[in-house]
Amino acid sequence: MGLLTGKTALITGASAGIGLATAEVFAREGARLILTARRLERLDKLSQMLRNDHNAEILNLRLDVKNKKGVESAIDSLPAEWQNIDILVNNAGLGLGLDHIKDGSPDDWDDMIDTNVKGLLYVTRAVLKLMTPKQNGHIVNLGSIAGIEVYPGGNVYCATKFAVNAITKALRAELLDKNIRVTTIDPGMVETEFSIVRFKGDEQRAKNVYTGIDALTGTDIAETILFCVSRPAHVNINQVVIMPSQQASTAYVHRKQK
Repeated sequence: MGLLTGKTALITGASAGIGLATAEVFAREGARLILTARRLERLDKLSQMLRNDHNAEILNLRLDVKNKKGVESAIDSLPAEWQNIDILVNNAGLGLGLDHIKDGSPDDWDDMIDTNVKGLLYVTRAVLKLMTPKQNGHIVNLGSIAGIEVYPGGNVYCATKFAVNAITKALRAELLDKNIRVTTIDPGMVETEFSIVRFKGDEQRAKNVYTGIDALTGTDIAETILFCVSRPAHVNINQVVIMPSQQASTAYVHRKQK
């Protein structure tokens, strides 16, 4: 038996990066998976692989977390056999650009706030309607070192991750008597599609972010999430700050010379 056998987990943003890696690790450990993303074709491909490799039970949902009514409808209309959600991983999120505020794009600001903050709230609220009556569950929010320390050009992205940190702490206090655990994972540099999205498809610029760094991988973060959600019921890991060995903060990074 795996560490999560008999558990049902909902993962947002599961089509790539940390979300995809978490789906893989959770499937390996026996979880039933509700996978959500905007790109359903990617979910279908991932799900087929996980069924083949781990005989996983999976329900795919096309979901844009920014769409409040869409989130409510998707969660409210889950088949009865999928409503007993034990773990929610709020992974969907993005950063856009590195402009200083005076040069920033308000459209990019809206996208980050709507996804990273409001989307997380919409999904959490909808899932809590299912978790709270059964007095059991675990919510894991993907934050960032950018939610602890700021950096030039990070401005609005940092603000959204500071918000995730605050929301997580508030949830932890609000759910103390509901037997629902709450954790935030705050990674440093993780090499996924994050920078490609941030730089709007500029793959070379995205690659340069990690030059000379043995960056964290999506699997590193997924294994950390697994550790948190598989602790005994009386143990809550409130926060994990995890960084590559070559990173001390947003400002201090040691790059190996070629």
